[in-house]
Amino acid sequence: MRTLLLALALAAAIPAAPAQDLSHGADNFYRSGRLTQRKVNFDNQYRMRIAGNLFLPGDHEPGRRYPAIIVGHPMGAVKEQSATLYAQKLAEQGFVTLAIDQSFWGESAGQPRNVVAPDIYAEAFSAAVDYLGMQDFVDRERIGVLGICGSGSLAISAAKIDPRMKAIATVSMYDMGAANRDALNHSQTLEQRKAIIDEAARQRWVEAGGGATRYTSGTVHRLEADTHPIQREFYDFYRTPRGAFTPAGSSPELTTHPTLSSNVKFMNFYPFNDIETISPRPMLFISGDQAHSKEFSEQAYRLAGQPKELVWVKGAGHVDLYDRTDLIPFERLASFFRRNLPAP
Repeated sequence: MRTLLLALALAAAIPAAPAQDLSHGADNFYRSGRLTQRKVNFDNQYRMRIAGNLFLPGDHEPGRRYPAIIVGHPMGAVKEQSATLYAQKLAEQGFVTLAIDQSFWGESAGQPRNVVAPDIYAEAFSAAVDYLGMQDFVDRERIGVLGICGSGSLAISAAKIDPRMKAIATVSMYDMGAANRDALNHSQTLEQRKAIIDEAARQRWVEAGGGATRYTSGTVHRLEADTHPIQREFYDFYRTPRGAFTPAGSSPELTTHPTLSSNVKFMNFYPFNDIETISPRPMLFISGDQAHSKEFSEQAYRLAGQPKELVWVKGAGHVDLYDRTDLIPFERLASFFRRNLPAP
């Protein structure tokens, strides 16, 4: 049975449902009153604009250089979904933080929209390091990165070839390559994979001839009696007021859905290859002990070099760590970055 990441039909769209589970302090749209916020833009190495929300501690001192953390959003989401929450909570603990929109998503540049381009996605993290390192309030030798869900594997991909990222953390990580090649728990056969690749390749001819773009995977827009529990988990975040957010110029029908013809590029994405070469820079992997995605954090931890940490959040599922502030171990994240981005 295909998982949500490999479904090939875009469900019919309906307005976001009012029902939502706000237990355990769910607060995706948290707004801190203790920070200075700026909307920023900067170019990646391909001269594509990256958009971000920059946060400075409210009591920041002129002339002081702070440690900084780049925060990446879940795959298919935008910076207003999870990343800005994490950025604010960490900025409240003394860091400069930058929540970014991935290329082709949100307010960042890239056409056509919702394209999958793993190398360009990883580049966004390095471009954010470029930007932060040029600010007079950031210590460029004390920059860390945090990836949520799919951004966890993208941050790892970036860190392997960018030693300026001094500490790397992931939360509810998805290995976007393995998830698309093999599905969860290796439930997809090679024949199924080849069928997906074939369909995507044929769709390229359609689009090359001026035909309509097709979209894939992402979160369903309607719950049915037989909707898979994992899809229900994502639905409660992306399709209800709990976490639903549609960037200007987009539409609810397309949020979370990459293009069919480009999504197969993830099948050629191997972020954990050579992960051990990130050592001796430290890595922290955080996952809910009930998360359907826990296999990816387990594998990354097993393959990574020292020093490394694996933290299980008791009773938490995958999406719980997007926004449930009573479950997310913000202090554990802050202590990891404080310890590994120390003052000179």
